[in-house]
Amino acid sequence: MKKYSHPLLLLMLLIGLLTGCKKDDQELDETITPVSNYISPADNSLVKLDPPSNAAVTFEWSQARAADGTLVLYEVLFDKENGDFSAPVYSTVSGTNGLDTKLVLSHGDLNKIANLAGIPAQAQGKMKWRVNASKGINVLPASAARTIQVERPAGFSVIPGNLYLTGSGTEAGATLGQAMPFKRVSAGVFELYTKLSAGDVKIVDQTTGTPTSYYVSGNKLLQGNTTTSPATTAGVYRMTLDFNNGSAILTEIQSVGLWVSAQNKVTVTLPYVGKGVWKIENTPIEFFQFSWGRDERYKFIFSEKDMAGKVTARQYGSTNTDNVPPTATTAAAYFNIVPVADDQWNNTFKFAAAADRKSVDITVMMQPAAYTHQVTVR
Repeated sequence: MKKYSHPLLLLMLLIGLLTGCKKDDQELDETITPVSNYISPADNSLVKLDPPSNAAVTFEWSQARAADGTLVLYEVLFDKENGDFSAPVYSTVSGTNGLDTKLVLSHGDLNKIANLAGIPAQAQGKMKWRVNASKGINVLPASAARTIQVERPAGFSVIPGNLYLTGSGTEAGATLGQAMPFKRVSAGVFELYTKLSAGDVKIVDQTTGTPTSYYVSGNKLLQGNTTTSPATTAGVYRMTLDFNNGSAILTEIQSVGLWVSAQNKVTVTLPYVGKGVWKIENTPIEFFQFSWGRDERYKFIFSEKDMAGKVTARQYGSTNTDNVPPTATTAAAYFNIVPVADDQWNNTFKFAAAADRKSVDITVMMQPAAYTHQVTVR
């Protein structure tokens, strides 16, 4: 058997390693060409954003080439009109994890990017976009960038998950941790029954840290640190804030009254006690005597004054057209109250049998947990 000396063996191993490295270097050629042409959208084109429509814009470009014929990845960058992409406001890979030569963005996504680029709601503005091609550590920007104009809708691009009211002009006071929560009534729409008075009023999205702040100016909901109270006079209000269209509605609740169906009128007014609660104590109840029996039906009347000064008597009652008197086992949902059509008999509640010719405490609670009421027989 032929034997090799140690020096010769080491030399042969070294030659093998160098040969392998040369071969690997040839296989790892990362030379690429940049994207040289954009296909869509046309440069400086205008897009009127309509996020609820689920419409989308397709950004498409020509293919970059790799010297070794392998795949190239793409990243799309967005920047302000005067930006140089050194700190883009937004970036994302193209479709199929960066392999596609196009990127589809919904109007909702573009609305968020436009917000990051400093384009205000209800305004037109321009953004620049550019495609970077990459292979390994080699990243090449396209030879040019394109501009897109967008017209933003009135709503907000980012809708908070929660909303709170704070400030010296509110019932909660100025301590952030004690801010009053709004009720989320639908996607992007928040509501709160509360008393407003002179002093600072601030709407925030969290009660710790550094929250995003909003304020009401007339019938508009705006983002910013303005703390002017939206109420011109002190009173109890229903604040309805819609982030979908940037609107704000302030409705003064002048009174809440117990409306007895058989008498077809308000028989007693409930005083406001605070934080969305009205309560009357020790008020007498007597069912109305008809030939067929005694009637115990009731609803509530809210006297509401809108921002134009118009006063409306609005009925609040049951989700059920007809009801039976409650008992000790009646579900809590029975007492939930909602706006209902003006009607003397339909969508009424019924007092429990024990309330007839007795005094009761009646509480109406328009709070985030539920819009409901409670009747306690003394």
